[in-house]
Amino acid sequence: MKLLSALLAAAALVAAPAVHAQTKWDLPAAYPATNFHSVNLQQFADDVDKATGGKLKITVHANASLFKAPEIKRAVQGGQAQIGEILLVNFQNEWQLFGADGIPFLATSYDDSMKLWQAQKPLLDKKLAEQGMMVLYSVAWPPQGIYAKKPINAAADLKGVKWRAYSPATSRIAELVGAQPVTVQAAEFAQALATGVVESTMTSGATGVDSKLYEHLKFYYDTQAWLPKNAVIVNKRAFDALDKPTQDALLKAAADAEARGWAASRKVNTETLEKLKANGMQILPPSDQLKADMQKVGQTMLAEWLEKAGPEGRALLDAYRK
Repeated sequence: MKLLSALLAAAALVAAPAVHAQTKWDLPAAYPATNFHSVNLQQFADDVDKATGGKLKITVHANASLFKAPEIKRAVQGGQAQIGEILLVNFQNEWQLFGADGIPFLATSYDDSMKLWQAQKPLLDKKLAEQGMMVLYSVAWPPQGIYAKKPINAAADLKGVKWRAYSPATSRIAELVGAQPVTVQAAEFAQALATGVVESTMTSGATGVDSKLYEHLKFYYDTQAWLPKNAVIVNKRAFDALDKPTQDALLKAAADAEARGWAASRKVNTETLEKLKANGMQILPPSDQLKADMQKVGQTMLAEWLEKAGPEGRALLDAYRK
């Protein structure tokens, strides 16, 4: 009897790792759990869980609760988080091509934005591989417009205005129109408005709703200036440690998340502008003067970007314009 018990106990020990062989990943993200990017991330994590039979569990930490937006890339690179969602334009100072989709009026529609992503991705794959990471998928934000407290008919009307910047490109726009750039991440945006730290910005309808900008700002000019992208990146060592079926399930869930995310972004763009309007915000097309002024800003920034980005930037632009 004792021998049988010992054999059963030994068998249980051998079987235990097979039953409990579960890998747990943390996925830090910078936006509220209700934001369409975060909802998509949660669906992605659920899909991975289901496809791997619970073998790979991904916990989404929304609203900068694990790492702040600018810290996420380094956290994934250093292995403190195995996977994370970043806003590519946040890292332009590190490598200019991260900021390609933040150049005003380069890609102003969803189709153009996808075309730019296809031109950007091979170069991004190479860069991230050098840093021990890989990109799983990317999703564009809705087109960016100008939010303001007062009517804006020309860029000159933004002179001296405290302008919320969230990336090198949005800071540069402020400089070029004579506004004062103040760096504020999404999680602190509403508070910055309430305390008068900022009084204008250029962002999407989605962020406008997330941060309830209608409580503080009254005008939205639908300039459709650019569509910045979030990218989900993974630590290469963590990815390589997964078995082949789990890797395949992860890549399949990522491809599904990309398609679903772009479709959600289009839908969100329409819905959020309607929501802003319903809450008393005036949704207006930019005046011809404002449009011309902002186009000029875009041309200046593209020339500056090409100078800094060098041959890689030129190659990206040529691939995009092909």
